[in-house]
Amino acid sequence: MDPPDFSRPPAGDGDCNFEFVSDSSNFSDRPLRIEIVAGPPKGRPDGEGDSEWDRHRKRRRDAIEKRKDEQEGEAVAMIEESPSGDEPSRHSGSSWSMDSPPVIRIKSLSVSSTILSAKSPFFYKLFSNGMQESDQQHTTLRIDASEEAALMELLSFMYSGKLSTTSPTLLLDVLMVADKFEVVSCMRHCCQLLKSLPMSQESALLYLELPSSISMASALQPLTEAAKEFLVNSFKDLTKNQDGLMELPLVGMEAVLSSDDVEVASEDALYDLVLKWARRHHPKLEERQEVFGARLGRLIRFPCMSSRKLRKVLTHNDLDQEFTNKAVLEALFFKVEPAHRRQALAMDDVTNNRRFVERAYKYRPVKVVEFELPYTQCIVYLDLKREECAHLFPSGRVYSQAFYIGGQGFFLSAHCNRDVHNSCDCFGLFLGMQEKGSVSFTIDYEFSARTMPTGQFDSKYKGKYTFAGGKAVGYRNLFAIPWTSFMADDSLYFINDVLHLRAELTIE
Repeated sequence: MDPPDFSRPPAGDGDCNFEFVSDSSNFSDRPLRIEIVAGPPKGRPDGEGDSEWDRHRKRRRDAIEKRKDEQEGEAVAMIEESPSGDEPSRHSGSSWSMDSPPVIRIKSLSVSSTILSAKSPFFYKLFSNGMQESDQQHTTLRIDASEEAALMELLSFMYSGKLSTTSPTLLLDVLMVADKFEVVSCMRHCCQLLKSLPMSQESALLYLELPSSISMASALQPLTEAAKEFLVNSFKDLTKNQDGLMELPLVGMEAVLSSDDVEVASEDALYDLVLKWARRHHPKLEERQEVFGARLGRLIRFPCMSSRKLRKVLTHNDLDQEFTNKAVLEALFFKVEPAHRRQALAMDDVTNNRRFVERAYKYRPVKVVEFELPYTQCIVYLDLKREECAHLFPSGRVYSQAFYIGGQGFFLSAHCNRDVHNSCDCFGLFLGMQEKGSVSFTIDYEFSARTMPTGQFDSKYKGKYTFAGGKAVGYRNLFAIPWTSFMADDSLYFINDVLHLRAELTIE
């Protein structure tokens, strides 16, 4: 006989209620013997101050480790032939070793093998495993004491399609037991209930630490996505939540790093935060390299880092050298690609690790080309999307990430200004020097922008200025037009809704 299709519920499954069959000898065809053994302790003597979620987390971790050791044939190992009665059986020749924990309690239930088999591949294999018609044949399950309440809820659900509890800790126990006995419909139901309950940082981390078997991964996805969203929203502004971020476990860091929406100064700054976290949680170099190589490294968006920072990354031994070389080389190749190619790579990567996709950086990334001869010179490219420019009105500003010339840091800033001479709002671009030391620089600078229809860079403003720390220079109305004309649909300065700016800096 072909097994039923467990990938989807039977037709009309939501309307079927067989609660009247549960533990009824009139409608059941199999005796089910449940042997309850002493499970792991629920807490430690010194754990009185732990929260309920913390204690549950410890139990779940124990359960997860135990599940790793279980084999696919566990259903076979749980079928026992024993005399009728409720005394614990002494297994001779069974798969249970003499080191197994003692049976502390036995429950005997009457079950419908048809209903349980229709709901679970585990029970389908259990009841199909060569059972002979015999009044003295028992189907035996052995569970930990900590699983007892959850198993009773699960069996009830398999008949009624309902759970009697809304306790998040018990729902989580039911979810784990449902995964163990392959009842996918119950797993989905538990996830829906857990998702509807108020979430906390502790519960979100707990959901992300659940084991990821094939069936569990599918059922858990809505719950884990909600947990990731909760953590991202909790740590959205990383400049304000660094202390809390340092306390997160690995799964929490992965959730935050996988998001495009976290607000951080730059990918350079994010890399420094991740490095600080890794050194704190994994002081041993070998462990740190393993965590970066297997888990965290793929979530750092190296192509969005500055070339100056990438050079420093090559000197760090926190990352495996082979991994570092590959990541930096890929990032440098990405930076020299033309704009349309970079956009295509970012689009192709949206379902992967999104390493080519920019986050919500507080300082906009720039592309920098440096020259040492015949003069010290750098050419800086800054791209701004149309919606970014729209958000500048009426008096906003956006800053670029820092770039360097002559060993000194500079930045570009785009403003929405008020042109007092023409009494209109307009777009302005400025060059600023970072406040470091008292060194002054005299720099020749030129601002340009790509212009339709040629798409070539046209010079808009040039000058010469002696900078000191904290000073800035620029032009309040770069395009010599009102803001409304600059932002119009037929504006000459937006190519595929992107404003392309260039600044050439020279020290003679």
